Amino acid sequence: MKVGLVGDYNPDVTAHRAIPAAVEIASNNIGCQASIKWMNSLEIPDADLKEFSGFWCIPASPYQHMNNVLEVIAFARQNNVPFLGTCGGYQHAALEFARNELGYVDADNGESNPGASMPLISALSCRLSNEAGKVTLNQSSKLFQIYGSEVVSETYNCGFGVNSNYLDIFDGSEMQFTGFDDNGDPRALELGCNDYFIGTAFQPERSAFSGKPHPIVESFLQAASNA
Repeated sequence: MKVGLVGDYNPDVTAHRAIPAAVEIASNNIGCQASIKWMNSLEIPDADLKEFSGFWCIPASPYQHMNNVLEVIAFARQNNVPFLGTCGGYQHAALEFARNELGYVDADNGESNPGASMPLISALSCRLSNEAGKVTLNQSSKLFQIYGSEVVSETYNCGFGVNSNYLDIFDGSEMQFTGFDDNGDPRALELGCNDYFIGTAFQPERSAFSGKPHPIVESFLQAASNA
């Protein structure tokens, strides 16, 4: 089983140091073997996407080549390949769906394009720097099944997120936002028509620093091993 880590690796990014450890801890805990491959956004066109059992779109955006990252997300979505997006990966999963499935071609990332006419990804009113926060999950969601709990606490490190003003464009679509913070802002999404397609504004990979397996990472690897 090979998992593609989609983004731009930087050893100075905390999440990038955490992800390999999180994969190792989770794979050992569920009894599967998983290898990872970092997929720099500039090199994605040269990759054979069919060799991967799953894709994890990683934090630390804007990416060097956003459209290449969106192409991988589209590939995973359209081919039912297990997908996990955390932080920036979560944001771009929403962006890819809005553009390519819902037809909002002007949807954009306000961090890389401050003048965007439709900043689906926009600056948070208050940056979340290594802060823990409560997330309330829809009881009908896959995330609720994964956690076995309606309310969870997770850690963030982000200054941008999915703009709540545009959530209504997803109404009636297969993409649903299934986790919200205490202010009602979206913090997780799922794609109902896929076996496993989850995005979180928080960073479950950080559980690796305490040596504990995270249920989201475990469920993602389990889905990839069954793909």
